[in-house]
Amino acid sequence: MLEQLPLTYPRPQQITHILFDCDNTLVLSEELAFEACAQVANRILEKYNIKGTHYDGPTLMKDFVGMNFRGMMVALQAKYEFKIDDDDFEKFVKAEEDQVIATLKEKAQPCINCMPQLEKLFEEKKYGLAVVSSSAYRRVKASLEKVDQDRFFPADHIFSAATSLEKPTSKPDPAIYLHACKVIGKKPAECVAVEDSKSGTLSAVRAGIPTIGYVGSYETPEKREEMKKVLKETGAAVIMDDWEQFPEMLQSIERSASPSL
Repeated sequence: MLEQLPLTYPRPQQITHILFDCDNTLVLSEELAFEACAQVANRILEKYNIKGTHYDGPTLMKDFVGMNFRGMMVALQAKYEFKIDDDDFEKFVKAEEDQVIATLKEKAQPCINCMPQLEKLFEEKKYGLAVVSSSAYRRVKASLEKVDQDRFFPADHIFSAATSLEKPTSKPDPAIYLHACKVIGKKPAECVAVEDSKSGTLSAVRAGIPTIGYVGSYETPEKREEMKKVLKETGAAVIMDDWEQFPEMLQSIERSASPSL
């Protein structure tokens, strides 16, 4: 059964564009990325003599899911009270990006049942399609290319909070969604976002974009139920367990649209 739009959620206008998060929304990349990312995070902690902490992929993902590596390094510095030199910061960003891209090019797969929905949207051409991610542009592009999804998205409709903005940031900052809307020439209320994480959902909601929360990439029923609650509380308009539900979810949001707003 579809969950109803909360009364406090802004009523959207005519929907013309769909803005997709990438990691674990379109591409099953999150675990692979954090596996590679943990290796670089441990090198940082070792170099700066932070004792007694060693990350693996799942632990790093638990602490920093939804963040890009720049945001993660800022959070690591705050958590362990140390300062990364500016030169080291950029070197580690590049090292992490290279390592993650190599892993994704080898192992990434599309989210279950996502491809048929993208194919249909692409063929119908009713909506403009864009990707809005916290991850670096090269990483997003590599993920999309590996799973044959890059053909659905024009190169200038792939947006990265780490790369596309004058000042790099990360979700939950709404800056990347606001930037994407500006570039495609649409108001936030004319778009729908699809997000799987709390930080991503918060980013879209703060930008004023009606948001579909997706929990199908979480492995266990318990985690999916937990994330349904989290995303709903964060402001997602509707929640879907499986990409097969996407048309219903989109229609649910569109039924609330009011062109007069």
